[in-house]
Amino acid sequence: MKLYPLKFLPKYYYRIWGGNKLREKLNKNYKGDSIGESWEISDIKNSETTVANGAFKGKTLKELLAVYKEDIVGTKNYKIFGNDFPLLIKFIDAKKPLSIQVHPSDDLAKKRHDSFGKNEMWYVMEADKNAELIVGFNKQIDEKEYVKHLNNLTLNEILNIEKVQKGDTFNIPTGRVHAIGAGVLLAEIQQTSNVTYRIFDYDRLDVITGNKRELHTDLALEAIDYKYHDNYKVSYNKKENNTSLLVHTKYFKTNIIDISGKIEKNYSNLDSFVIYMCVKGVMSIEYQKMSYILNYGETILIPANIDHLKLVGEKVTVLEVYL
Repeated sequence: MKLYPLKFLPKYYYRIWGGNKLREKLNKNYKGDSIGESWEISDIKNSETTVANGAFKGKTLKELLAVYKEDIVGTKNYKIFGNDFPLLIKFIDAKKPLSIQVHPSDDLAKKRHDSFGKNEMWYVMEADKNAELIVGFNKQIDEKEYVKHLNNLTLNEILNIEKVQKGDTFNIPTGRVHAIGAGVLLAEIQQTSNVTYRIFDYDRLDVITGNKRELHTDLALEAIDYKYHDNYKVSYNKKENNTSLLVHTKYFKTNIIDISGKIEKNYSNLDSFVIYMCVKGVMSIEYQKMSYILNYGETILIPANIDHLKLVGEKVTVLEVYL
């Protein structure tokens, strides 16, 4: 059976900070409130997403990888990751601020959790007026100064706080302290990892357990990169019907494409899968006389053995992700 563009059924997760924008803005189909995350493509154990369309409907990504191997992810990726898909793709709705947190590097995560680290990036899809993010430090500090501010509950004095709007993009390498603020809806691309160290959580009580959530103060100390950067926001330029670089790292590469009309994509020289995340408008993907609709807030996986396709839409913006 031949592979084709694969859409997946998202996994929805309650979060203490979650809201209802995933349903109200992205038309996600779930019950309940305070849903903070929609895992669009996931190979995390016990949270695997299943195919939603076509002949492979109901199959997990891992089940397909076991059969189709490099035809799905590409030869070099299959040699590195085998039947483990390397990325976790999400949409996140923060009605309230997330905990201030940090993620460990590959080496540290492997040693402590037998896991990959968690390099990630954010693309802001919508932001309320005066919405903010925390990314990195606002000055050069060391561990001793950090611990002093942590103990004195004055972390905000040393954290870099950014007002954000639609289109703002941030790369979050491991070690960089960060938090999504209230009123932000964003797309997140990350390594396949679920390891997070909470540094500060505003002394909130979980409505389900009635307890404060666990902090990982000591674990975080070794994981944090204390280096100051004078700019944390990604600078990029867009040109209609062209592919523009957004964030390229060794863990993932993300471009942004504004579409008005039709674009032909040729991936014959790319040894990787491609993921599209629609962050504005509605587009169709034309492949072998079939058309696959991608709405605002939807995601689709293009297997590595698909070389040529067309993207069609008017005033559409998509993120293009690959390794």
